[in-house]
Formats: sequence, structure tokens, C-alpha cells
Amino acid sequence: MPALKKTALTVICATLMSTFVLGPVAFAADKDKDDDKQPRPTLPMSSIGGPQLAKEGTQVNLGPGAPVLPAELTGRSWIVADAESGDVLAAHNAHWRLPPASTLKMLFADTVLPALQPSTLTHKVTDAELADLGDGSSLVGVKEDQTYTVHDLWLGVFLRSGNDAVHVLASMYGGRQDGGGSTGGENGAEEPGGEEAAVAKTVAAMQQHADELQALDTTVVTPDGYDAPNQVSSAYDLTLFARSGMQKKDFREYAATATADFPGEEKDGKRESFEIQNTNRLLTGDVGIDPYKGIAGVKNGYTTHAGNTFTGIAERDGRVLLVTVMNPSSDAGHAVYKEAASLLDWGFAASGKVTPVGELVAPKSADTGSGTDSGSDTGTSTGKGPQAAAGAKPQQTAAKSAAADAPSGGVGIALAVVGGVLVALAAGVLLVNRRWPLPDLVRRRPRP
Repeated sequence: MPALKKTALTVICATLMSTFVLGPVAFAADKDKDDDKQPRPTLPMSSIGGPQLAKEGTQVNLGPGAPVLPAELTGRSWIVADAESGDVLAAHNAHWRLPPASTLKMLFADTVLPALQPSTLTHKVTDAELADLGDGSSLVGVKEDQTYTVHDLWLGVFLRSGNDAVHVLASMYGGRQDGGGSTGGENGAEEPGGEEAAVAKTVAAMQQHADELQALDTTVVTPDGYDAPNQVSSAYDLTLFARSGMQKKDFREYAATATADFPGEEKDGKRESFEIQNTNRLLTGDVGIDPYKGIAGVKNGYTTHAGNTFTGIAERDGRVLLVTVMNPSSDAGHAVYKEAASLLDWGFAASGKVTPVGELVAPKSADTGSGTDSGSDTGTSTGKGPQAAAGAKPQQTAAKSAAADAPSGGVGIALAVVGGVLVALAAGVLLVNRRWPLPDLVRRRPRP
């Protein structure tokens, strides 16, 4: 072979070899560059619940026979935990402080719902109560000069994520904090002019309740979760809110309701109504996604700044799991629900086969044994404020009530949580028994 031809072949071979050898390295470098462009949590993160939860990235301790985590998880932050024991089975940036969107309404409901009782309480809506809704807010259709029951308004909050319903309830709640009662007429309407102060009092109560639950990643600015400067929460905190809220019967009913009739405007002396459907697609299903078997709530959210957020609770074979997913980057339709469902599937399969990476902490009063008020499973508070019902550690009695028929639609399988009376334990027991149990879940068929 001529020397020139031999040299040319050598050069060609060397070029091809460099392509095969260096190609993957260049691809990996490009991938690293792409990863560097992805947002990362500001460190250090909180270590509440355990030091492993303060670490960046995915945390899981697989044991023998444990399934691997789902491959396609794109949420900036997520967590899956046992609702009864509080064990965190796996997490990803659990304490990353992110905009919560409407999942913050779980904290709003857990704070406000016990104080606005009974649920048949009526309220005539004023113009001022609907004046400061954010542009593009989700609405259920509350109208000024119309009267609604508290039950109606909570359905608007849980099913349609209605910021209009939130602001009316916040005004009612905040207006009661000075005098302990309504300042209005026979319908319980507030006097005009105090709505801004009333909402501010509600926000302050929400922050106080978050601190009581040890949800210290959370800063509350608005009662509805609408984007606001410095308003943040975390997957860990949202899971605490859901866990606390699900101790309350009314909260559980609203969270598990699929469809309901909502009052419209009064015309010609007749009050019309229209149907509303829960926007939690693991409860109601949608194109490309089926209702999740065993789902019992809790709350979804979306804003441009926050992306999609979701916290859910489900039961399978007597085990109750909580999951929260925040801001998945996937372009797939209903990505937040699909990733939440895959984490629930994994959690049920992995239970008992993984070492927990942390725990959902108990509220401060339960953790220290300082709580003296006994909470009720009826959604009412018997203590000094709306925090009292969640501030004491409950225990389920042997007797259980039958599942009540909630005004739920017939889409998929809805679950209601029923339990006996929840009572506060003695301080000594609180210090020994760290469990924060959720009442048993039982299957409830929706009304035909």
C-alpha cells in the first residue's frame, strides 16, 4: 500500500475513533450544562423531620425487595409519606421553599373552618369582599348581595378553588376575631369597610397555625395562595397541612366531594343553582387520566409562577399515604397528577421495604405535651382558637361511626374518612407516643 494512502487511512480511522470515544463525553457534558440550567434549591434547607430531608436531591433508603422509584419524576420538589405513622418513605428537595398556589388553601381551611360553625351559618356577600381578587383568579361564581351558607362557600373553595369564596370566608373569620361574633345583621353579614383588616387577621392566623404545625418553610401573604412576593411553602409543609386538615370531619367531606350544586343568582324570586366539579383530577378523572383508586382528596393548584402543585391522600389495604408534588417540568398532560399517582403506587408497594428518610413532625403542642385543649372530629374547635382542634394529638377510640353520605357526585370512587371521637392524650403519653394517627379510611360509594 502506498505510504500516502496508508497515512490517509490512518487519519480517517483516528477521526472515526475519536467520534465514537468522545461523542458520549460531549453528550454528557451537554447534559450537565442542561442540568445546570435547572433551578436548584437554596441551601441549607430545613432539617425538620430529620437531617436527610435537608439534603438536596432525591432521598430514599431502599431495603430488600423494595421497588425502585418511578423513572419519570420531574417535580422540583415532592414527598410521599405514611399518613398514620408519619414516616417519610421518600422525598426530593422536601424543604425547598416554592410558591404553593392553591394548595395553600389547605392551611386556610385548617385554620378557618373550625371557627365558622355551624356549616349552615349564612352570610350576605358585599362588594368589598370581592374587590381585591387577583387578575386571573380561579372563581366559583360568588355574587355580591347574594346569601350563601358556609357549607356552600367551602364547596366553592375545595371543588373550584374559588378565590372569591376564600375572600368571603376570610372576611367572615377575620371580622369575628375581635368580638367573637358577627358584626352584621340577621344573615351574619359584616359591616362594610373592614374587609382588608379582616383578611389581614386571617393571614396572621394562618401563619400562626403554620408555626404551630412546625411548617416553618411557609410564609403566608394571601389567604388563597395567589402569587405574591415572598409567599412560599414546601412539599413537606403542604403535607403537614393536609395531615392536620384530614383530622377534621368537615375538611374530609369537602376534600372527597366530586361534584355539588352551587347556588346561583336569585331571579324572579327563585334561586337557581349550577353544578360544580372538583378540579382534583385524581378524584374526578379527565381526558388521559383515570380517577385514582382509593383517593380521598386533597387539593390541587396552579399559577404561572408556581406551576402545578398537588397534595393527595389515598388508602389501600388499610394503609394511608400522603403525597405532594410541586412544579413538575414535564410537558405531559396532567403531569402533576400522573407523577403523584406513580409515587402513591410506589409508596404502597414499598411500604415496609424501605427505611424512612424522615418523619412528619407533630404540632408543637402535641410534641411538647403543652396542649390542654381537646380537639373535636366534627370540625369545631373547643379550645381558645381555631388552632386548638389541630393542636392536640388525637387518638381513635374503638367505636367508629358509620360513613355519612356526603353530597358527592358519581364520578369514580370517593372515600370518606370516618373515625370515632378524637381525644387529646395525656402529656406523658404525648412524649412517648410520637404517632400522629389519622382516623381509619373506609370505602364510601357516592350517592347514585
